[in-house]
Amino acid sequence: MKNERKKLLAKIAYLYYIEERSQSDIAAETGIYRTTISRMLAEAKKEGIVKIEIEDFDTRLFHLENYVKEKYGLKGIEIVSNLVDESPADLEERLAQAAAGMLRGLIKDNDKVGFSWGKSLSLLVEHSSSKHLTNVHFFPLAGGPSHIHARYHVNTLIYSMAGKYHGDCRFMNSTIIQEDEQLANGILDSKYFEDLKSSWQELDVAVVGIGGQVDTRNRQWLDMLTSEDFLALESQDAVGEICCRFFNKKGDMVYQHLQNRTIAISLENLKKVPLSLAFAYGSQKSAAILAVLRAGYVNHLVTDEATILKMLDLDGDRSFFTS
Repeated sequence: MKNERKKLLAKIAYLYYIEERSQSDIAAETGIYRTTISRMLAEAKKEGIVKIEIEDFDTRLFHLENYVKEKYGLKGIEIVSNLVDESPADLEERLAQAAAGMLRGLIKDNDKVGFSWGKSLSLLVEHSSSKHLTNVHFFPLAGGPSHIHARYHVNTLIYSMAGKYHGDCRFMNSTIIQEDEQLANGILDSKYFEDLKSSWQELDVAVVGIGGQVDTRNRQWLDMLTSEDFLALESQDAVGEICCRFFNKKGDMVYQHLQNRTIAISLENLKKVPLSLAFAYGSQKSAAILAVLRAGYVNHLVTDEATILKMLDLDGDRSFFTS
């Protein structure tokens, strides 16, 4: 590049970035078209004449967010950094704050909001601040577990959210997994369940957690599954679940017998919700998160950097790994 051109680019950059002149003012002073001024500013950055630095924030994380967002077709994503020597509890707190903030920006007046349940979503609710909206309704996306702390139950979560957003809510009084298909069909076909099923077709926002591969040594709410269920899920290569809807690494649903016994929104219906937020973290969930993004079941995600890097690695993508 000739010195004359470089000097002109530097002058244009100085007027714009240092003196904070508008592009129109610079065009009038220099006699250069405003559209050309815009191209020259871009050229100045490309040639290294202008270098922009953002203090106190890891811009690499912003780049990672944009990369994942574009690669998997997400509408929104927030990736929380992993700090050295930070406890899991402190990381969870920062993740929950990020998830609550993202959800706050999604819900608006007159929305119908579906909620799943679990520890992660309980933390999200705890960190949600009040927001005065009009005519907001909260609905459970799945039945409750047979044994779980009350604070993690879906009815508890939507009751709390309704209070914080000045809305109302509907409860669900059945467990998520039934003993057989006949019992499940009896609940789904009952009159009291009609409105709830209809609400799943009309949701504006859905909020879910993502479970990883089942572990017989750590059953927690999975006590509702039988030994035969565990064997079937393992044989069909289930990598995770949303609302106990299990799927493989491609995101395809598996083990139809269990699907037929499950009281929860279907993954296909979840996929149709205009705004859907998944809050999930932990390397053990990376394969499940990858499957969910591949299938497009959600369009917003909150997670941490280590989890997303593990997910990219599983997808054969090492763009953000240093040698």
